[in-house]
Amino acid sequence: MDSPLWKNDEELFSIARQELFVALVGDILDQLGYVKQFIGPEIKPVAVEMIVIGRAKTIVECDVEKIPQSIITNNKKVAKPFGLIFEALDSLKENEVYICDGGSLEYAQWGGLMSTRAMCLKGAGAVVNSYHRDTNEILKLKFPTFSRGSYAQDQGPRGKVIDYDCPITFNGIRVHPGDVVYGDRDGVVIVPKDVVVPAFTGAIEKARGEKEVLKALQKGMSTEDAFEHFGIM
Repeated sequence: MDSPLWKNDEELFSIARQELFVALVGDILDQLGYVKQFIGPEIKPVAVEMIVIGRAKTIVECDVEKIPQSIITNNKKVAKPFGLIFEALDSLKENEVYICDGGSLEYAQWGGLMSTRAMCLKGAGAVVNSYHRDTNEILKLKFPTFSRGSYAQDQGPRGKVIDYDCPITFNGIRVHPGDVVYGDRDGVVIVPKDVVVPAFTGAIEKARGEKEVLKALQKGMSTEDAFEHFGIM
């Protein structure tokens, strides 16, 4: 399904950064029947002005002591330090978001060197269901990074990436490769790839409509009259 409002992901993501905010897209997803798409209020940007938007590059982390032997048997690379993390990161494509679930809250799953590599690959950001570290470096790079907060302890001896480019469940929300990950200071929402067009089309139309509502309110129109006239509030 194509949209007359944008030609490709690059144009869509640019419109989202300039005109939209995450709450708008969440509202439209609610209207479409997708009412559980936010990955939780505890996932926050390293800096409040950071915005992440891109296609999901899904990553699975696991604590070292919990990795089943069968997984190591099937892929010897998992036995290496950090498991498949370098392979997964190096396969990041332009406008993809490194989104990782799994493991525990005992170590950081994202850092400065990873941000540098992701930027070289034109990645769109990182969202981890754990901690980040190297905060000053990430802030200097301005690489969009969302996590549960900062914590310096390394994942090296504690966690490994055991799979990627597969469906994951992030705080109970299913994320598939190619879904759109969109986040700002108010939260991160997952837009299933099959509803990207209606979700963002609706959000763009609502955003542009809200500008008209704002003008009406500034001129003294009541909220009741504004909602009745515009159908937006």
